[in-house]
Amino acid sequence: MKSLTGMSAIMVKEIRQLSRDRITFGMVVMIPFIQLILFGFAMNTDVRNIPIAIVDQSQSAPGRLIVEAVKVTQVVTVKAQYPTVDEAETAIREGVVRAALILPNNLTQRITHKETLGQWLVDGSDTMISSALLGLQNMPLKEFAIAGYQPSSPKTFEATLLYNPSRRSAVNIVPGLLGVILTMTMIMFTSAAIVRERERGNLELLITTPIHSLELMIGKIVPYIFIGLIQIFIILGLGWVIFSVPINGQVSQILLGCLLFIAASLTLGLVISAIAQTQLQAMQMTVFVLLPSILLSGFMFPYEAMPNAAQWIAEALPATHFMRMIRGIVLRGADLSDVWRDTVWLIGFTIIGLVAAALRFKKTLD
Repeated sequence: MKSLTGMSAIMVKEIRQLSRDRITFGMVVMIPFIQLILFGFAMNTDVRNIPIAIVDQSQSAPGRLIVEAVKVTQVVTVKAQYPTVDEAETAIREGVVRAALILPNNLTQRITHKETLGQWLVDGSDTMISSALLGLQNMPLKEFAIAGYQPSSPKTFEATLLYNPSRRSAVNIVPGLLGVILTMTMIMFTSAAIVRERERGNLELLITTPIHSLELMIGKIVPYIFIGLIQIFIILGLGWVIFSVPINGQVSQILLGCLLFIAASLTLGLVISAIAQTQLQAMQMTVFVLLPSILLSGFMFPYEAMPNAAQWIAEALPATHFMRMIRGIVLRGADLSDVWRDTVWLIGFTIIGLVAAALRFKKTLD
């Protein structure tokens, strides 16, 4: 009887303590809710609205009809039109579009002789995106069927896969895996940095030291940068040796891009650490951030396949910008200047995050 009374008292005590811990209670509700929403709505293998470019060298009525027919499929969205193939290839390398449809000068003659009408230039680094675009090779063109057009070959368009012509999944996964692993380790390392000092009783020592809060935040993240560099060497090195993943970009560009992401991820961990009151809360908040960072970044599912709301959330996460950046540099040979939007975003996130963590740390001390 006494044991039941004791257990009942402990149970009541734990329930009350949990009810007072708002962050933990919120995570209990929000983590399954977020997972349900992510997997139910955002995770979609039915790729739609892939951004493409058009190079219509024919400038003819049939060319315009073909472009409209391609739009109607809803698989692609025409984001730009370029006068030359070189400009379209540059846009693909910079990640502005994922493919380009080339319509040649002799389009009318091709229709008359029932030849293929044009060519798709496809970014083959993402196998799911390339599969959806390759499906347009055989698309029927009812507008020309009326005029008796029927290609002699089963394909309406030719297709050229850039950067990954063999369509190997490892080519796309290995650079993306770098973003996932850095996200997990960097955020986890620093998410408990300040909380750990508080729980160990070292916070008073930090208060008395003649160091500014911002300097403290920078000092907290710098040691972990070297850990991140080791992980970069392991992942890309083994990916190149074991899986023959090509490294088309300059090593200096890869290093700078990774350093920007490491700094942004460490800063995000510091913000979590400044908000959390215990290491348990810090770990729960880390999991809350990691789930959308991994699932919405484009690592597992194409960014273009996500609904608009999920894309807005993804744009707020450092992992999404790094995923585009590192794949562009490693696979397509792009520079940081080519992916300048993602570069600027990571720099801005790091600066704002450091300032926010420093201000939150001051507030905590007060």
